[in-house]
Amino acid sequence: MPNDTIAAVSTPPGEGAIALIRLSGADAVAVADEVFRGKRKPSEAESHFQQLGEIVNGERVIDQVMLAVHRAPTTYTGEDVVEISCHGGVLVTAQVLEACLRAGARAARGGEFTERAFLNGKLDLTQAEAVIDVIRAQTDLALRSAQEQLEGRLGEKISALREALISLVANLEAYIDFPEEGIEPDVGSAFLARLENIRAELERLLATADQGRIFREGIRVVIFGATNAGKSSLLNRLLGFSRAIVSEQPGTTRDTIEEMVNLRGIALRLADTAGLRAGESNTIETEGIARTERSLTNADLILHVVDANAPKPPHFDGRAGDDRALLLLNKCDLQEHPDWHSIQGLRISCTMEDGLTGLEDGILAKVRAHRWDVPSAVAINVRHRDCLRRALASCDEARRAFLENLGPELIAVDLRGALEAVGEVIGHANVEQILDVLFADFCIGK
Repeated sequence: MPNDTIAAVSTPPGEGAIALIRLSGADAVAVADEVFRGKRKPSEAESHFQQLGEIVNGERVIDQVMLAVHRAPTTYTGEDVVEISCHGGVLVTAQVLEACLRAGARAARGGEFTERAFLNGKLDLTQAEAVIDVIRAQTDLALRSAQEQLEGRLGEKISALREALISLVANLEAYIDFPEEGIEPDVGSAFLARLENIRAELERLLATADQGRIFREGIRVVIFGATNAGKSSLLNRLLGFSRAIVSEQPGTTRDTIEEMVNLRGIALRLADTAGLRAGESNTIETEGIARTERSLTNADLILHVVDANAPKPPHFDGRAGDDRALLLLNKCDLQEHPDWHSIQGLRISCTMEDGLTGLEDGILAKVRAHRWDVPSAVAINVRHRDCLRRALASCDEARRAFLENLGPELIAVDLRGALEAVGEVIGHANVEQILDVLFADFCIGK
């Protein structure tokens, strides 16, 4: 229930110097009065007051702690919040939390503190989602993007879009409801211009979806090539540790292996794929090769590895015309086969580590060419994209209805659909349907 007082450990599990137990709700201070013994009762303390004391179970002292009282509405959740900083042992932390639960609080669900912040108007949904993006950020770029969203930049743009749609819908519905008053909607080019402005803004926001995915998930880099070209060795070198099995026996990699690496501040999601070879009938390896083909379809960058010590395969095309691909001529520490002398590519040796700095430079050049290293104040996620696509489709239908003179009622229906879809982004429509999904990935205590 929203009026319950909730409690949770807000620091990671395991041993540490300090653990933080957080309470939120109407009875948070009353619960603290039951379990805390200090110079002043928490209920007697003003907001943001912190003091040293003890958490007790009856007469037994559990731990010496620092307790801070934060009174509504100037708190993270908008409710009364109490934060208890105790020693970070697993047992003592569990006992402090248990004392709070016995005193009347209940265990919080994952993300419930942030959910209450949203329900109490402290955050919109885009800001709530940014909280988990900040926690999970693995690079400076990802963190800066998440912080921009947490500050409300995306929410501001969505709110402005929503206001523009409300104005357009209100104008149409006034004409529908009161035609005798002579209230005319904007007609002709004026109405269409307003609608086109809304569509253009929706398209601008949708264009940030790929950058948002890259900031959150990393650039999808697929290591691709024939068997025994050195793909797994390259993965291990880029990671800095032995992740994939390296063997002279062909077909060692049967499945796609994925790992994350931070390359000079850019998050790369590296995928080592099954090697391609003709005439292979092994069922497992055939499935691995099929997965390789699917990975290539979804790749942002492709590292095409070839064995420069061996003859060039008859079917080799270097993935001609694919601007996602970097050709890597591996085993340059050995004698290069004459077939490769005229082929342009990066010459590397995974055994001797030759050329790996140049490879990093080549990857970063591709990143810069696509502007994936440019921080964005607005970078939508998958949920935002789906909402905005529906909004754009509804606007397209409204434009078609207008151009075909189908009547203001039909135009208004389409615009209301767009308004509802845009509202879902910041939580102004269908809230109950999306809250559980949105907060399911949050850690308990946040």
